[in-house]
Parts: sequence; C-alpha cells; structure tokens
Amino acid sequence: MIQLHYYPSTASMVPHIVLEEMGAPYERVLVDRAAGVHKQAPYLRLNPNGLIPVLTEGDLVLYETAAIVLHLCDTNPQAGLAPAIGSPGRAHFYKWLAWLTNTLQATLIVYFYPERWVAEGNTACAAEVKAQAERRIAGLLDQLDAELARHGAEWFLGQRFSAVDAYVFTLCRWTRNFASAPARSRPYLGPYLQRMLARPAVQRVLANEKLAAPFV
Repeated sequence: MIQLHYYPSTASMVPHIVLEEMGAPYERVLVDRAAGVHKQAPYLRLNPNGLIPVLTEGDLVLYETAAIVLHLCDTNPQAGLAPAIGSPGRAHFYKWLAWLTNTLQATLIVYFYPERWVAEGNTACAAEVKAQAERRIAGLLDQLDAELARHGAEWFLGQRFSAVDAYVFTLCRWTRNFASAPARSRPYLGPYLQRMLARPAVQRVLANEKLAAPFV
C-alpha cells in the first residue's frame, strides 16, 4: 500500500492531488510539522533532509516532490496524468515540473523563510531578501499566466489535465495571502485556479487536509 507522509498545505499537496486524481489506493500519514516531527529521528530515516513529503510503498522510500509525481505517473499510466514517454508533450511535462520545483518553489521558500539566507538576527536584511523574492515571484507568476494565455486551453499543458496542474495549483495557492498580486489576480491564472478548485479530487484534498477558505 502506498503511504503519503504529508502535512497540510505543504508541497505534499501535489502528490496528494495526483493520488486522488488517479484513484489509486493509498494511506495518508500525518507528519506533525508544527510539533517538529519532521526533524526527529524516525522521519529523518525516511528523508534525511527533514522535508515533506515522503512516499513509501513496500521497500520503496521516495522523497522530492517532483520525483514522487513522476513515479506515480509512470506506475499508473492508465490515469493519463502525463503525456506519452518520448513525445514532445512529455518533454514539456518534464520542463515544467523542473521549473516549478527548481524555480518557482525555490523562490517561494526564500520568500517564506528569508532568515535562512542572512546572518542570525539580521532582520533588516531578511526583510530585503523577502521583498526581492516577492518581486521575483511576481515575474514567475506572470510567466505562468503568459503560458496559459499562449495556448488558450483549459489546463496548463493544453486540453488535457496533467500532474503539472497539481503542482501549479499548489504553488499558486501559497501566494493567496500576498499583499499585492497573488496568483488569482492574473487574468488567466485566476479562472484557471477556479477550474482547479472545481475538480472533485482537489475538493477531496482540501477536505482531507482540513483547510479553510481562502483556498487560492
């Protein structure tokens, strides 16, 4: 049985949505980040980085969100959540997964945890790092919006829903409390996020994680 080690509203929402979309049997294992469980020895044996999520299945222990998503798509091809291997669509699927995790998500982490990039106690520098990250994120969200505008289709890769949509939704959701220009304020991302919210699998994930509005 697949087990998804998760905490609400973190990157674990991405594989959580993917699993619900696939209809694959799985169990959720709450990792109480608020209590520091992700930094304790039992969890560190699963992921020495102390980050969430982790997916386990038998002897398989897998961390890194994009790797988990790719594994789920490869082992559940009948779900159709990734374009065919070797196709141009699959190449763009890889590109956007890499961009989302290495570019947008990485910059969002800088925004939420600016103190990690400055000397301890240097609040002025932390504030500047956060402000610079927010400006960078605005441009990255514009890039997502421009891609949706470019092809004019319903989902991020085009006419067909894919696992990339779970990633875009989750990261855009993290901007919901931005004082200026959250993802939902953009002309194409806003309606797209509402389409995502309307999906039954996304609604189940929000309920499973006991999240309250605003959702995006």
